[in-house]
Amino acid sequence: MFFDEIPIRVRYGETDQMGVVHHGNYALYLEMGRTEWLRKKGISYKEMEDDGVMLPVISMNLKFKKSALYDEVIKVKTTLPKLPSVKIEFDYEIYNENGDLLVSANTVLAFIDMKTKRPIKCPDYILEKLQS
Repeated sequence: MFFDEIPIRVRYGETDQMGVVHHGNYALYLEMGRTEWLRKKGISYKEMEDDGVMLPVISMNLKFKKSALYDEVIKVKTTLPKLPSVKIEFDYEIYNENGDLLVSANTVLAFIDMKTKRPIKCPDYILEKLQS
């Protein structure tokens, strides 16, 4: 399946006094990777929400191997392992500048109708863009 990689420079405010990225910041890195992945496929969260579709995270799993450090440029690799139905799943790998794997992760998000707050199937226009 299609994957995308984005670079992110670790900012001082994302680290502790030892210069190590606080674990809570990895959720933001995953979101950045996922958002850019979707954007490059022609899908934007804003357009989805304008169409009445939300995409909340319902599951997040991270496995930490090594720490990301202050001022490093890390690389977030985002992959869609399979086409979505009511849920869409993403796999991630985060690497440091030396190419060392720092984190492997997975998120699952659900397509939700904003009016009814109920799960819906992935809209056809999104499936078409994902299959191209």
